[in-house]
Formats: sequence, C-alpha cells, structure tokens
Amino acid sequence: MTTELPARVRRGYALGSVATGTFGTVPGLLLLPYLTDTIGVGAALAGVLVFAPKAWDVVLNPIAGRISDRSTHPAGRRRPFLVRAGLTLAVLFAVLFAGPSEPRVLAAAWVAVAFLGCASAYAFFQVPYVAMPAELTLDYEERTRLMTWRVVVLALAILVSGATAPLVADQLGHRAMGVYVGAVIALGVLGAWWGTRGAPEHPGEAAPGTFADQLRLVASNADFRAVLLTFMVQAAAIGTVLAGVAYVADDLLDSAAAHTFLFLAFVGPALLVTPLWERYAHTRGKRSGYAFSSAFLIVGMTTLLTAHAGWTTLTYVAAALVGIGYAGAQVFPMAMLPDVAADDAQRSGANRIGVFTGVWTAGETLGLAMGPGIFAIALTVGGYVSSTGDETVTQPDGARLAIALGFSLVPAVLTALSLVALRGYRLDDRLRSADVA
Repeated sequence: MTTELPARVRRGYALGSVATGTFGTVPGLLLLPYLTDTIGVGAALAGVLVFAPKAWDVVLNPIAGRISDRSTHPAGRRRPFLVRAGLTLAVLFAVLFAGPSEPRVLAAAWVAVAFLGCASAYAFFQVPYVAMPAELTLDYEERTRLMTWRVVVLALAILVSGATAPLVADQLGHRAMGVYVGAVIALGVLGAWWGTRGAPEHPGEAAPGTFADQLRLVASNADFRAVLLTFMVQAAAIGTVLAGVAYVADDLLDSAAAHTFLFLAFVGPALLVTPLWERYAHTRGKRSGYAFSSAFLIVGMTTLLTAHAGWTTLTYVAAALVGIGYAGAQVFPMAMLPDVAADDAQRSGANRIGVFTGVWTAGETLGLAMGPGIFAIALTVGGYVSSTGDETVTQPDGARLAIALGFSLVPAVLTALSLVALRGYRLDDRLRSADVA
C-alpha cells in the first residue's frame, strides 16, 4: 500500500536541489579554470586547492549527521539546519570569488580559506537535507517519487547554474558571478525550508552509543557499503567530466558557446528521461535501473573522446547520452539510501539516519572533489600551460590529448569499475516484495 506525500511537500523538498545542484556544479566547473587561467596557479596546486576543502567534509559530514540526529528543535529535526547552513553557504560562495587576483599567493590562499568555509556550511545543509526522505515517508515507492522530483529540479539547477554562471563570469567578471550564484543558492534554500513546513515526520529515537559505535554499525551494513561505493566512484567520474568542460570548450572545440551547448546537451535529455527512470524502478527495481543507467554513462563518456578530433556534433550527442545516464544514476541511489537507512531503523529500533546520510554525503563530496583532482593530474601529465586572465596560450598537443582523455575515457573506466561494488546490493528485492504485500 502506498502512502503519498502532499504534492507541496514533494515540490518543496525538491527545491533544496537548487542549492545542492548549484554548489555541486559551479565550483567543479569554474574553480579549477579560475585558478589556472585567471590567477595563474599551476595545475597540480590548483587541484589540491579544489580537493582539500571538500576532502575536509569527509570528516565533517558524519559529524553533521550525528548532530542533526540528536536535534530536538521545535521546528523539526532537520529543517532548521537547512536555513541556517544554507544561507551561510550562499554568503560564503559570494566571498569565494571576491578576493584579490594578485599577488598570486594571497589570491590562492583566499580561495582555499573561502572554499573551506563553503564546504563546512554545505555539510550542515546537505546532510540534514539528504536525511529527510527516510523520515518524510516509510513507503518504498513514495521515496522514488520524491527522488524523481528532486532529480528533475537538480537537473534544472545544473542547467541554469552551469549554463549561466560562465556567461556571467565572462560578461561581468567572477565577483559578479559569485554574487549571482550565491543568490541562486539562497533561493533554493528558502524554497526547501518553506516548502517542507508542516511535512510529516517519522523520526524514531536517536541511536544510543558513541559516535564511533554508530559509524561502525553503519559501515557494517553490506547494502549501504555497496551503493555508497558505487555512488562515490561515479561522483568522481562525473566530477572529472565537469572539471573538463571549460577546457574542452576552449582548447578542443575552440568555442565559448560550446560551454553552454555542452550543458544543454547534458541536462536537456536528463529532464526528459527522469520520469521514465521512475517507471523503470517501479517495474524492474532500483538496483537494475542503477546498472542500466550506468551503462548509458559509460557509452556516453567513451564517445566524448570525439572532442579531441573537434567533432562538435558527435560530442554533443555523447553529452546527451551522459545526461540520460546521469538522471538515472541520481534517481536510483538517492532512493536506495533512505531505503537502507529506514530498513536499519526498523530492524534496530534506533535512528541512525543522520549518520547514514553523513557518511553518504561524505563519500559523494569526496568523489566530486576527486574529479577536479583527477583532471588536474591529467593536465599536469600532459604539460598544460597555466596563465593569467590577460594572457593567451596555445596548449601543446600533449595537453590537448590529456584534456580529451580526462574528459572521456578516464571517467568511463571509473564508472565501469563502480558496477563491481553494486553487485553487493541485496535489499531491493526484499523491500519490493514487502511493499507489494
């Protein structure tokens, strides 16, 4: 039997993906080229500066989950974190691109400190936000519907922020872009906070024991380990693709417009097929859908290698295939996570949902952070030449090949490897049978 949430709650919860999608996209898209091509930081150091603050979230996210698990705020266990941490993130994002461009050491330090602040605020927004579905509904099918709404909004957020932020940066500068993106994040935060007011909650009792005890129990859950590892490795693959978009547009396709068109090709199909992935989950299950959508990712990423030959149209087709796969590779694991957490709460009688989501978002953040780092390594190996904003550089053939490989075959291999871990997920069949009964 299915218990549906009010449509207002589904839409309101989904608006939080405006914040998560925007913050997940824009730094991965623009921060590395901002460091290498505006400030003039070397590719290897730029990769460290992008990776390190988000790697900090690997430590912070489980702590944020534990804190939100134990919250007793009258406005709800999770919602107050959304508005406080989310608005802090919006302000700090504007600060991120408001620093000096020289001297180079000071400019790089400004980015490192501001991005660390952004990552910290994001942890206390994202973890409670991701924890909410397991407490909003106990229904297997309803969680998939909730995630479908979320992924549609996520795709729109990626489209809007990914397509417009580079245009704002080009026309008005990076400072204006930071303010603009901060405002977009704030709108998503306020929408989620307002839209989920009065939503049902099934919080359960906070789990007893120390934080280390809870982490060990979460880590011992085989289904959770399987879906987390799959999602984390795929996040690294997607992060690598995102980090390469600006370099592909400028150095391989030689077109500023290609930046926007790549995003349109990527997100447009994702918007169309997301409801179809929901239907697939209903008939075939979430694990099967996750594997099938991952196959689209692998084929699309491999075909992105055509960018090296300057085959623009085929590159856009490849990006569309990646977008189709990406939609499913978000819907299914995001719906599987609350299944795992709720199943654990039902079996144990204790609420560890915040710890589950804290570890989950730590893995996702680490994966997305690894993407630019992996791409930066490829640039370094290929001999990429960094520059400041007033310089024009022709990249050597080795750097062009490194851009192409980092944008295509490297993430394709990562995605293929992730499917090995997915074989360990066994919860799907049991939950589907119980829901039908």
